[in-house]
Order: sequence, then C-alpha cells, then structure tokens
Amino acid sequence: MSDSTRQAMLLNRLRYKHLLLIALLDEHRNLHQVARALNMSQPAATRMLREIEATFECQLFERTSRGVRPTRLGEVLIEFADSALNRLGRCAEALHRHQLGDQGQLVLGTIMGAAPDLVAEAVIEMKRQRPLLQVRMLGETSDQLVELLAQNKIDIAIARYVTALQHNLFDFESLGNETMLAVVRSGHPLANERSLSLATLLDEWPWILQPLESPARQVLEKEFELAGLMSPRDIIECGSIFAALQLVKRGDGVLAMPESVLRDYLGFGAIKALPIAVGKTLSPFGILTRKNESLSEPVRCFCDILRAMADHPGETPQAPV
Repeated sequence: MSDSTRQAMLLNRLRYKHLLLIALLDEHRNLHQVARALNMSQPAATRMLREIEATFECQLFERTSRGVRPTRLGEVLIEFADSALNRLGRCAEALHRHQLGDQGQLVLGTIMGAAPDLVAEAVIEMKRQRPLLQVRMLGETSDQLVELLAQNKIDIAIARYVTALQHNLFDFESLGNETMLAVVRSGHPLANERSLSLATLLDEWPWILQPLESPARQVLEKEFELAGLMSPRDIIECGSIFAALQLVKRGDGVLAMPESVLRDYLGFGAIKALPIAVGKTLSPFGILTRKNESLSEPVRCFCDILRAMADHPGETPQAPV
C-alpha cells in the first residue's frame, strides 16, 4: 500500500465529531469539559479519543493529573482539525447565504500599506459589480495574515512572505511595493530639519515600532545592522496602526510606516516626514493563496480586479461580459 493511499484511508475514517473532539481537547485540555461540550458522557469521549489514536497508531494526547496535553503528533492533527473545521464552517455559511439569494462571501486580509489605495479601491469595485457579495476585510501585519491564511480563516492575503520557506505553502504574485517614511508630530524639534542621520534618530529619540515578527520591522532592523548601529533602546512596540498614529501625534517618538497609511495625516499637517530614507530593502507585497487549492469564483474575480488596478493605477477595471 502506498503512503498516499494509506494517508487517504486514515483521513477518510475521521468524522466531523472526531475533528471537533480534537479541536475542543486543544481548547479545554480536559476530557470532562469536552464531553459536556459535545453532549456525551466522559467515558464515550474517552473511547472516541482512543479510536482516533488507534486509527493513527500513536498517542495524540498525554493524560496528566490536570487533564490532557497534546503530543507532537497531536499538535499536527490539531492543526489539521482546526483548518478543516474552519473550512467546513465557512462553506456552510456560504451555502446558507446562497440559499438566501445573495452572491457568496469573500474574506480577505491585507497589510495596511496596501489597504488605503489598491485593496480599498479593489473592494469598492468588487462591490460595484456584485452588490450582494459579503466582503470581510482584516487589516494585519504579514506574519499575522500568513497564519490566518494557513488556518483557512481567510480566502486570500495581500501581504508578503515572512520566511524563506513559505513558498512551499503559498503561491505568491507580486502587486507592488510600499514607500516607507519616518515621521514625527508637527511641532517636534526635528520637524523642520533638512538633514538627519539615522544614528542621531536612534541615539536621541524614542521609536514606535511594529512587532519584531513583521517584515517591515525586520527590514528596519537589517538597515540598523548594515549601518553598524544598535537598535533603538527607547521603543514602544505597537501592532495597531491606529494606536501607533495616536502615539506619534501626541509624543516625541519617531514612527516608520508606509506612505499610503500616513498620507492623510501628512495632508492634515498632523505629522511631518523626516529627511531620511527607511525601508529601502522592503520586499514586494502581493497576492498570497494556499498552494494546490482551487480558488472560489469570487476570489478569482477579486484577484483579476487587483491585477488590473496594480497594472493600471487610477483606471476602473471593466466587469467581464
């Protein structure tokens, strides 16, 4: 028997309730609580877990005095169960919405640098063509979006690779890049400077930085390294774009962020761009999708709109005839 045939047979034995049991065990780590959530007796839940472990011929959870704890193999199955349940739930929701007469659902995630221009315009055009399509848009950093995409919690991500090996999991199609700016509040002592060095900014002023896992932060750290400089010691790490903008408007911190996100604040005069280049080595962002997975029709349509807008900025794509 080939490995692929064996794997197919094993997975075919898994029922919805098996997947739910595995997911709930990861959440509660207690068989009694899981049995209650599944409306069954604890002995029945224990038997079901043993059946699953017998199917895979390995221990998936260690029994302890405080409950259960997943083994390394158990963590692999938990990841599969979570992904499968997410997909089933979203499929059921999409079918229900179709029965009510609407045009389905599109769940997308985007980095904030792409959201104000390209993605927002593409969503508006998508809704113009399909008014009844339900669109959910999440704005996160690339590392968070890649995780959501891997968990089947979003259909598509407008982001960039976070690690070199992610090309094995996702397909990527470049759309463009962001221009990064370093900014301070209006009235800041540096606001009217015509020339600045990175060393001065790092040594003398606090910084507001994205989390270390984000590509933009990693690029900044690489630029500090290439310049032979220590990372700033006085920092506020902030994963929220809105909160970061409030912090820079009200304090003396230096904020590095895409120009598209800062544009309105610069236009209002609330912040000032500093005369220094940052984010020079930031890699392109683009369309990320799960490898070897067929895209739904709304996702394919949205990708076509994104491509057209990226190739011809300012033009409205024509709906297919």
